[in-house]
Amino acid sequence: MTTPDFEHALDALAGRVSSLRAARAAYPSDLAPTLDAALAELDTAAELLAEAREQLRKSPKRGGAKKDGGAQRELKLLRQVFRAFPVPVIVLDGGGVVRRINPETSRMLGSPDGYLVGRSFPLLVDVSRRAAFRSHLTSALQTGQPAAFETRLAHQGRTHTVQLAMIRLTMPGEPQQMVAAIALPIEVQLPEPGARRPEQSDGALLLAAAKRQDLLVKMATLLLDEEALRRPVALPRATRLLAAEWADWVIADVVRDGVPRRSAVMAPKDQPLGELARQVESADPATSQVVLQVLDRASGVVHEMVEDETLLGFCADGPVLTAMGASSLLSVPIGCADGVLTLVRTHDRQPFALADLAVMQEVGLQLGLAVRAQSNFQSRSRAADALSASVAPRNLPDIPGYEAAAVYHPGSSVGAEFYDVFPVAGGWGFALGGAAGKGEEAASVTAMVRGGLRVLSVWESDPDLVMRKVNEALVAQGSGLFVMAVAGFVQGRTIRLSSAGHHPAARVRNDGTVRFVAGGGVPLGIAGEAETQVETLTVPPGETLVLYSEGLVSSRNAAGEPYGDERLADVLGRCAGQSPSTVVKAVEADRHTFSEGQVWDEIVVFALRGV
Repeated sequence: MTTPDFEHALDALAGRVSSLRAARAAYPSDLAPTLDAALAELDTAAELLAEAREQLRKSPKRGGAKKDGGAQRELKLLRQVFRAFPVPVIVLDGGGVVRRINPETSRMLGSPDGYLVGRSFPLLVDVSRRAAFRSHLTSALQTGQPAAFETRLAHQGRTHTVQLAMIRLTMPGEPQQMVAAIALPIEVQLPEPGARRPEQSDGALLLAAAKRQDLLVKMATLLLDEEALRRPVALPRATRLLAAEWADWVIADVVRDGVPRRSAVMAPKDQPLGELARQVESADPATSQVVLQVLDRASGVVHEMVEDETLLGFCADGPVLTAMGASSLLSVPIGCADGVLTLVRTHDRQPFALADLAVMQEVGLQLGLAVRAQSNFQSRSRAADALSASVAPRNLPDIPGYEAAAVYHPGSSVGAEFYDVFPVAGGWGFALGGAAGKGEEAASVTAMVRGGLRVLSVWESDPDLVMRKVNEALVAQGSGLFVMAVAGFVQGRTIRLSSAGHHPAARVRNDGTVRFVAGGGVPLGIAGEAETQVETLTVPPGETLVLYSEGLVSSRNAAGEPYGDERLADVLGRCAGQSPSTVVKAVEADRHTFSEGQVWDEIVVFALRGV
């Protein structure tokens, strides 16, 4: 076939392919005749390529400069034919690596030749057909016979069902044989020539940037939620959010004891992948190249096209990425190498880009801060629980002849206030108090005073002697803190009180009358010789003795007014004859209303009623 004849045949083929496209658009419900004709045209294209190759092989050899000129003309003709071919053609080497693509291939896949050349073509092939592709490629190379089969190609968020034909080529100047893969689209309408890629339009770029910003806002809101601090929900919540909007698979690995351990796996919800998800969960992240790389470098990586399917390690079905059907992968550190967050997309989605890596780096940083904050919060919470247990009994014991109840609200610094009920020689004792300070030091002083009152009461029958000895011990410690406290010993209907700078107790009689006892004295820890106020009371049945902390009466409303003793007396008067639990709950509810739920200092209310 002469060159003009070849060019005429090529033009005729292009015209017939164009007619087939028009027929497909005009009769979408009757594709069988169009498909049969398209396959026939594919055979014609294969024959044309084979004949062009044969002509190049048989071209006469000339000597000297004419020889070089003739070879150059033949190569130029081949390049023109390759570029003008009306269907996608990809030249592959023996390993399936893309060596050249024609403009029709660029238009179909949505990527320029500079992006695809040098990449592994099987990564574009549907996972279920990759093994078949490799077999056909090997067969075409070894036997020289054309091979054809149907498959899907996916790239840049586009999916095409194609009839793929492969023909062995011997390229001038190439030491190894090549394969020409011709992809005839069956189900996808190709974009018009010269059309701008949708993902590059200004509107699409702006929308993508807004989506990334929206993700950061959603992630920050999610991680700053109080529940994310109280419970270990930050990682599962973050992976669910990312799986819903940004990836098909999301994996979080957290470093514990210096070793990465799988913490959370989110799989696609629209596929029956339960068993695969369990395999991914059980896979050891310490065997994952990408996880170890991110931890070692403390920086993220993005693979727009996954070429090494072993990057994420192995599961029972082989490489994890192969089982997932992965085409694109992104991994970023969680915090300062506290873990790794990995996102995977399959062939049906647009691959990750550098802009996605930047936003996920920020997500990983936020997630790391949240995980650390959660750990610190839980450590402090456990410490606070321990302090609370050291300053307040879990349950009040039964005091013969009395009913007792109490409420305790921690403030901004747990541990400064305490209350206690304990047995003493011949009866029962109770104590209430608080250190003038905040933080761990105040809590430790409070715990010492509470423990001292409880222990010394075993040997002393007078609460005032106990208070004085505790004062000596506190002064000897030299903490510089002082404690307001009151202690009472109950024997029958008699209660002996010793006050060291504490608020006076309130007596609520059956008729609603409220009277305050003397109270007073000097707080413990100020001077070596304690100055206490001692008082002996008789509490008949029906009368209630109420003790309370500084935090109650000093609570303030929105106008800055203190709760005060008078408001407390009004509430107590309305509770005459009620049980101690009713009394403390009424005081608690009234203070809550007064201060609009705000609690700054610890609040203790203790009620003891004769029965």
